[in-house]
This record gives sequence, structure tokens and C-alpha cells, in this order.
Amino acid sequence: MNNQASIIINNLSIGYNSGNVTRSVAVKLSAVIRQGELTCLLGSNGSGKSTLLRTIAGLQPKLEGNILIENKVIESYSRKTLSKTVGVVLTEKTELREMTVRDLVGLGRNPYTGFWGRLNYNDEREINKAICSLRIESLADRSVNTLSDGERQKVMIAKALAQETPVIILDEPTAFLDFPSRVDTMRFLMRLAREENKTILISTHDLELALQTADRLLLLTSNSVITGTPEKLVNDGSIENFFPCQGAKFDPVGRLFRITGFNA
Repeated sequence: MNNQASIIINNLSIGYNSGNVTRSVAVKLSAVIRQGELTCLLGSNGSGKSTLLRTIAGLQPKLEGNILIENKVIESYSRKTLSKTVGVVLTEKTELREMTVRDLVGLGRNPYTGFWGRLNYNDEREINKAICSLRIESLADRSVNTLSDGERQKVMIAKALAQETPVIILDEPTAFLDFPSRVDTMRFLMRLAREENKTILISTHDLELALQTADRLLLLTSNSVITGTPEKLVNDGSIENFFPCQGAKFDPVGRLFRITGFNA
């Protein structure tokens, strides 16, 4: 693939400032995320995946380094312009009582509706398109607080889709889904990236599914990002070395971990 760079991080350090205390989560990270690709971010628990996504999305400040989105440093974006450029789906669950699914998806149109939030024909069209794309038409009139975690996750993806941004960042979008729904969601994100030329960056713990669907992987540690196509990272041993697992061995042909040393 020769898709152009959409997100560039250079010598990026991420973490938290609390008073006079700075806690670094990961430092000196550099990587390129490309337009028209599904990029999966992988790492162990506590490696900083969510922090990295939130920092790239402009939801929390970086500690050091640079972030460029669509060839502009992130600090040069106004909040409104950034919301037209980057759509975000996080894992945090907020209470949204007395709101229907259609209303929630409609919040994705806020960057375009002006002060009064009135929806026009184009807004309604994008809302309907997003609902149909995620195949959640049967949920449209349901109250959000009656949804299962899996249903709610699909609705939040639809909200990001209705936002009509060239970049979509998702933190564990398949976390609450059963296996068929996880496959369906990953296939949908893959098609969205390729057919609509969007930049899709997601974090996931589902290594095997990421190896089958991602165009590019980012393997995050506390001081580096290993990046490449799934094929490259499998063949050069990066995947096996990145996920040391006692009692299991990575099979590069099947692209999965097989349990070893166990006799039934």
C-alpha cells in the first residue's frame, strides 16, 4: 500500500501531570498511521494504549514530542475543527437516561449543527446511514439505558460514523461483543477504511483477529512502537517476541498461540 500519512507521532511521551508530579506511561514513541488503512494498536495491560489514543485524539495533553493529524500539528486545531477531523469511541460508559439510540447517534452531528443543534436533511441522512451501516435499525427507538454493553458499543461506533470525520479512533471497540459480532465489527472497520479511505486506529486485545483484518499493527511498549504489516511482524518474529507466553507457543502459519506441554 502507498496510502499517505494521516497521523504522525514523533518522539511522543505520554502520561499524566498531577500538580508538580509527572507520571510517564510511555516515552519517545514514533509512528505513522496511514489513510485508507485499519491500524490495530496492541500491548499488554498498562502499556498505555488508552492513554496514547486519548493523547492522539486531543483529549489529554502530551508530555513531550509532536502529533500531526492531516499534516497539521494538533495544537493548531480549534476544538470544533478537531471534532470534524477526529471521531472517538472510548471505553468509558456515561449515563444517558431518557435518550434514544437515534438521539445518541445524532450527537455525532454536533460539530455541524450550530448553537441550537437543529438537524437538517443532510444531518438526518448521515444519522440514518450510520444506523444502517451498523445494522442497528431495530434499536433506533430504544432508550440507551436499556441496551446491553455490546449493543451500546455498536451505537457508539455509529455515532462516530455519523460525525463524518476522516479519522476515527476506537478504544477496544470489540470488548463487549460475542465472537460473531467481533468478526462483523472488524470486517466493517476494515471495509470502512478501504472503501471510504478513512484512517481507522483501534486498540484491541484480540491479537488473532487483528492479524487477520489489520493493514498495519502497532506494538506498544513503554519506550517504543514496533510497526509493520501483520505478515512482516509475524515473519520477523516480532509477534512471538512481543507476547511471551509461558505454556503457549505462537504458530506463524496459523497465526495463533497454541497451548504446549499439556496432555489431556
